[in-house]
Amino acid sequence: MIQFITIGLLFLMIPISAPAIDINPQELVEKSFTYFRGKTSIALVEMTIHRSKWERKMTINSWTREDTDSVFVIIDPPKDKGNATLKKGKEMWMYNPKVNRVIKLPPSMMSQSWMGSDFSNNDLAKSDTLIHDYVHTLESTEIHDGKTVYCLKSIPKIDAPVVWGMQKLKIREDLVFLSQAFYDEDLQLVKIMNASDIQVFSGKLFPKLWKMEQANQPDEYTLLEYKQLEFEKKLPDDLFNLTSLKTLHMYIDR
Repeated sequence: MIQFITIGLLFLMIPISAPAIDINPQELVEKSFTYFRGKTSIALVEMTIHRSKWERKMTINSWTREDTDSVFVIIDPPKDKGNATLKKGKEMWMYNPKVNRVIKLPPSMMSQSWMGSDFSNNDLAKSDTLIHDYVHTLESTEIHDGKTVYCLKSIPKIDAPVVWGMQKLKIREDLVFLSQAFYDEDLQLVKIMNASDIQVFSGKLFPKLWKMEQANQPDEYTLLEYKQLEFEKKLPDDLFNLTSLKTLHMYIDR
């Protein structure tokens, strides 16, 4: 799953004036979203949750399909193994193997922390709310590794069911997603996600590291490191249903 980074690299970007070329911000966000999700994706990810006094790691398998379906399961450590999450459209369910129960999450829980990390359920599932619930405008451009980076401001549509008062995005000209900053209703920065270590996975440029940190607590963050990533592999329909949450181990070696 997913869908979707070190700050140091971003500090190397050189701000320049408004771009000379004409782009459609909405189209750019949609194309970038489609690019980093692909039609399908299969990933093995290590998540590190870092706090000032402790740190824990989890290994996760994830699968995504189109822009609506995703499923992910913890395979390590043993005490969390089998915990799984399924997202279909705007609905999400979680499975806890210890009690053998599938629980449907209310919409209000989509923006809540996933397994105590700095990523929300929406973040980890690479939710398409950014496409459908926000209006995007271009603020400026930067140069990063010789490529143009578009800096966008995203304001929620009237009555959109979102928690953020604003988001700011940085997307490279080749559609690589570099940064996503989240602001509350008072337009104060709450957290920021940055991508780095761009590598080739399955023939596609993709950041290997995704780091989410709190604005007021920079020593507390969650890091996602992609160990394996494949795109455009055919996935069975029965992977994205409630029954699969209890049998995800069947798909890990596929």
